[in-house]
Parts: sequence; C-alpha cells; structure tokens
Amino acid sequence: MTGFGKASLQLPTKKITVEVKSLNSKGLDLNVRMPSVYRELELGLRTLISTKLERGKIDFAIYVESTAEQTSTKVNVPVVKNYIAQLKEVNPDADETELMKMAVRMPDTLKTEREEIDENDWEQIQVIIDEALQNILNFRKDEGEALEKEFNFRIGNIRQYMNDTLALDPERIQAIKDRLQTAISELQVNVDENRFEQELIYYLEKLDITEEKVRLGNHLDYFLETLNGSEANGRKLGFITQEMGREINTMGSKSNHAQMQKLVVMMKDELEKIKEQVLNVL
Repeated sequence: MTGFGKASLQLPTKKITVEVKSLNSKGLDLNVRMPSVYRELELGLRTLISTKLERGKIDFAIYVESTAEQTSTKVNVPVVKNYIAQLKEVNPDADETELMKMAVRMPDTLKTEREEIDENDWEQIQVIIDEALQNILNFRKDEGEALEKEFNFRIGNIRQYMNDTLALDPERIQAIKDRLQTAISELQVNVDENRFEQELIYYLEKLDITEEKVRLGNHLDYFLETLNGSEANGRKLGFITQEMGREINTMGSKSNHAQMQKLVVMMKDELEKIKEQVLNVL
C-alpha cells in the first residue's frame, strides 16, 4: 500500500500542487491538509480518497503558492493612523518615522481579505486531485506486480522445502525404529514383539506429518488462488499465512530429525518474508 502521487496546476494568480503519500496500515488512516478556504469541501474530498485508496496511512495535501504581484494582506490604514495619533498624545515631540515603526507593530494593523472559493478554480483543482490519485494508484499497481512475483517465488520455495521434508520422512522413521530397537536391546529384557510393534505404530502415528503436509499444501494453493482474485484480499492473505504458520510449526515439533528441522526453519523464514509483504496488499 505504499505509494506516492503528485500533480500541479498553474492558475492566473497561484500555483496549486496536490500530493498524496501512502504507507502500510491495517485500515484507512487519512490525514488531509489544505488551505482554510477549501476546508468546507474536505468531507467530500475525504470520501473520494477513501473510495479510491481503501487502505493505508494516507497523507493528502493541497499546497497553494501565490504568483500574483498583489497580495490579499493589506495595511489597515485607519488603524495605523489612529495608533500614530495616540502615540503623539503620549509624546508630541516624537519623530514621525519612529511613530510609524511603532504603530505598524500594533495589533490589527494588517488585514487579510477572506478569499472565497472560485468555482472555476476548484473544478480545475479537482482535475489534478484525480490525476494525483491516479498516479498513486499506478504506483501501487506497479508495486503489486512486483509483489505478485515475490509471493509466487516464496510460495514455490516453501512448497519445495515441504517436499524435501517429506522425502526425508522414510529415513526419519527408520532412524526412530533403529533407536528404539537399540534401546530395547541394551535393556537386555524379553519383549513381546507384537506389543512392541503396536507401541511403535502408536508412537510413529504421533510423529506422522502427512496431515500437516496436506493442509499446508492446500493453504499454499489457496494463497495463490486468493492472490489472483479480482477483489481486495490483503486481510485474507494475512489470515492464510497464519494458518500456514501453524502447519509449519507443527511439522517442526513432530519432525524429530535434524535435517527436517533445518528445512522447517527455512520454510519459516520464507513465510516471514511473505508476512512482511502482505501488509502491502490492499
């Protein structure tokens, strides 16, 4: 959801610049900065931005730079003259220039004419607002295409590590059997072979990772299916990664095999990279 969009417009007496910045966020956190003259239009503007951008920490700003030779701030002549007259009463011999310097520093000596919204200007400003929003959407789209490649790559890695883990499973099972047989032999006691086989099967069932493999594979497929969907799916992808994490953790706790545990760690590392980037998906 990171992005940046900008557009500008030159009007007869001022330059208007619109900037939109977006960072990751679980919801919509919108901050709008604009000149007070346009403040009454803020509600409609917020609705437009939230509809277009949906999620993210959004900073939206309208900057106005005056390019006119005249200014809307003027000296309040009657007030200045009144201050000078009062100062003369206090000190009749004071220099006029000094009195002027003192008077212009008094309150209310400057007045700013309230600017009204020019409908024609605002129509043109709306055009560059739409342009800036489209620019940030284009930025997000480019980032999304890069993220799609990244997700496919990471999901492929997890699937490969999962398959490598399953390839080691026969070796792991045989190692467990051998270890238990050796332990029984060292005890030098007679063991009921049938009972031993039953206990061994029960023990191996506890360590079986077939179900986790099936569920993890389904989660990987569902992640890619959701990723290729047409609707906003960032939150759903986040939930799927949580389910993937549960299956990987269970495989790690059951593996009881050094090489398999290394592969589980590698799956976790790939999953964490996916989780970091999922925050960038709407």
